[in-house]
Amino acid sequence: MTASRHHIGTENESSLHRSLKFRYAKKGETETTREGYVCDAIGEKGEAIEIQTGNFGALKKKLPALAKNGRVRLIYPVVVKKIIELYGSDGVLLRRKKSPRSGTIWDIFKELIYAPALVGLKNLAVEIVLVDVIEHRRDDGKGSWRRRGISIEDRILENCRESIVLKKKADWKLHFLPLEGECTVKSLAQKAKIRLDIARKTFYTLEKAGFLKRTKKQGRSWLYRIE
Repeated sequence: MTASRHHIGTENESSLHRSLKFRYAKKGETETTREGYVCDAIGEKGEAIEIQTGNFGALKKKLPALAKNGRVRLIYPVVVKKIIELYGSDGVLLRRKKSPRSGTIWDIFKELIYAPALVGLKNLAVEIVLVDVIEHRRDDGKGSWRRRGISIEDRILENCRESIVLKKKADWKLHFLPLEGECTVKSLAQKAKIRLDIARKTFYTLEKAGFLKRTKKQGRSWLYRIE
């Protein structure tokens, strides 16, 4: 691995982000400037790599700029298994438990609704990687009130299970539009066994990307045609 040229954005970098950055860079470089932006990594074959756990809105200008002159890969980790380790303010482990929450590939639409133009962008590959992590928390009274003051200190990559790569329209349709003919948000939710709000975000994003088109109303619901 070539030594990093920049340290911008690395001070608050999580272990999960750092591990994925080096995993995908392999023998390439990290924190390298391209097209005026600092890329998380540059792969062995010159592909710009961006690791993003959230806030896709921040990528609306960056990724199209990078994709104009070369290949770009957006890595989106989805946590399917999380072990939570809670430490006291003195650093002593208080308890360790498995989180009941498990992410799915559909979680990406929680972020893509803020940057739907990234779907199908030329030269951009979106890779969803399913991961297991260990989350370190500290009972220091400085965290969110929702967690009763407990702070999240770090997320550590324990294992990469599998990933799906989305490059072309056909890839998105294969994984996220398992429907035929005219369809509704509700029909996607039922077919894919996902929550209705996730189905709405999916349809919104894919309609903006030009993969779906509204046709007419059926009762109180819109019918969509897959393009």
